[in-house]
Formats: sequence, structure tokens, C-alpha cells
Amino acid sequence: MKLTVFGATGGIGREMVRQALAAGHEVTAVVRDPARLTVTGERLVVLRTDLSEPDALCEAVTGRDAVLSGLGARSRADAGVAARLTRSVLTAMEVESVRRLLVVSAAPLGPVPDGQALLDKAVLAVVNSVLKDVYADLRVMESDLAASSADWTSVRPPKLTDRQLTGRYRTVVGGTPPRGRSLARADVAHAMLAMIDDPSTVRQGVGVAY
Repeated sequence: MKLTVFGATGGIGREMVRQALAAGHEVTAVVRDPARLTVTGERLVVLRTDLSEPDALCEAVTGRDAVLSGLGARSRADAGVAARLTRSVLTAMEVESVRRLLVVSAAPLGPVPDGQALLDKAVLAVVNSVLKDVYADLRVMESDLAASSADWTSVRPPKLTDRQLTGRYRTVVGGTPPRGRSLARADVAHAMLAMIDDPSTVRQGVGVAY
């Protein structure tokens, strides 16, 4: 497949690029600073843009089978970036008639699973309070996705870690895995690539966790 990855220098984005190349896909990695992208490969094209250039965004997505985004706030100070940048990507995809889009969101945006432990609920309440601005940004992003014509999937992992790829995680379409407390960035990337051709995930939020 021909794929475009936005946020390719982030932890999840870099893994999406690496794993997609290893699987034989052609990848366009969209970055602000090419020096920060340590992944290399014969089927890799690196496109430098700050995502404010409509022509560059259209160039990035034209002819693609799917677009994957690891864009998002890295701190509370970055709140708002996910919705704003994803909106730009959606506009470029509509112009170029590209439909498939997978984005990273967060587990708190999904429903609380039945039988969730009281401790997990308490921890979630604290996290929601501390990161309320970041989650508000992601809610706007997901609202924009729902209002678009794209065949989108919002992937909602819990706390992210730097563990190695395992491939052993649970996914719940439209829900949240119970007692899912963490997931490696490498496994988030793996799950997103696996969902590209999964019709059950189209226009759905998908909870992913160990």
C-alpha cells in the first residue's frame, strides 16, 4: 500500500513508519524537521512541512491508500494542536479524494467498560482532571472526524510506554478494553496498521490496550 504518516517523528509516528516499511509498504513521512526522523528505507519519502501549507498537505496525501496520524499534544501547553492539525489533514484529503484516515486519540474518550475496578475509575478521574485540556482537544478532533466524509478510525490507547513491540493487545471496536492500563507506542502503531483494511473499524473509536 501507499501510506502517508503525519507526526512521523513522534514515538507512535516513527513506529508506524518503521513497521510499515518493514511490511513492504511505500511511506511518505510528513515532518517539520527531517533530522529528527531516524528511520530510513528505499520506499520512504520524507516531506518537510509545518502543516500550514495547503499545497504541501495535498502533495502528501494524493494517491495514498491510507493516511495515518500520530499528531497530538505532547503536553498541556500544546492543547489544541490535535484538532487544528487534523482539520488541515481532513481538508487536504477531501481535496485529493483520499478517504481512509486513522488517528491516535486516548482511552478516556471511550466508554467506561462494564466491571471497571474502582481503583481504575479513581485513577481515570485524576488523569481526566490533570489532562482535561488535552482531552478536550481530542474530543473536538473526534467531533470533526464524525462530521467529515472520511473513512476514519480513532484509536484510543491508555497510558503509553516505550516497551518493545509485542503484538499481544486487545481491541474493542466502539468500546474500551477492561482493566487496560497501558500500551507500548510500538503496539499502538502495530494496531493502527492492522486496522487499515478492517471495515469494522471504519467511522469508529477503537479501544486498544494490554
